[in-house]
Amino acid sequence: MHVDVVRKDIKNLHLGVYPPEGRVRVAAPLRVDDEAVRLAVIEKLPWIRRQQARFLAQERQSPREYVYRETHYFLGQRYILNVIEHDGRPRVEMRNKERIDLYVPPGSDAREREEIMLGWYRKELKALIPPLIAKWEGIMGVTVDDWRVRRMKTLWGTCTIEAGRIWLNLELAKKPVQCLEYVIVHEMVHLLERNHTDRFRELMDRFMPQWRYCRDMLNQAPLTHEEWGY
Repeated sequence: MHVDVVRKDIKNLHLGVYPPEGRVRVAAPLRVDDEAVRLAVIEKLPWIRRQQARFLAQERQSPREYVYRETHYFLGQRYILNVIEHDGRPRVEMRNKERIDLYVPPGSDAREREEIMLGWYRKELKALIPPLIAKWEGIMGVTVDDWRVRRMKTLWGTCTIEAGRIWLNLELAKKPVQCLEYVIVHEMVHLLERNHTDRFRELMDRFMPQWRYCRDMLNQAPLTHEEWGY
């Protein structure tokens, strides 16, 4: 078993198993040697195997082709895609609680259709972020100087502490709003505590006691074919 080991100035050893394939990561105090880490992993081996089996058994979507009646997600809800070829402006419209209309140029391919959908996801996600940041700035007493959205394959979010900037994964547009809020809080806590230390978890517990539930929701199926998580 391959285990990623990160040495940090922390009090206790933390072991985690992460989607999509059950990557094992250990954050170990500086004073703990390699043999102690190995023994800790061996002790947790049955639990690790159960977590890996759970991740591998989750439903995972194949790469999207952006064709008629294909399934797509927005804010945690499942929609059926209706592709409409026309000569006007490309756009996306939500017809009702079940269908999304995708207006595309005649003869457009999957890549072009994907770009139209991603542009819509980006616009919708960007509208949700500012009020959530403002809410948590007041609660946490920190300031986010800048935020941006981009596609990320291995992280739901990240924080550039020196610049006071947080980055959010475009894929969050497909998840429930509670998941977006959790990621925002997670990254804002990094402005108070750089690493995933005991203090980091204590701050998460203080500001968002239900954060573990939100994290589990974030990493639940259906996942994309390349999705990772916290």
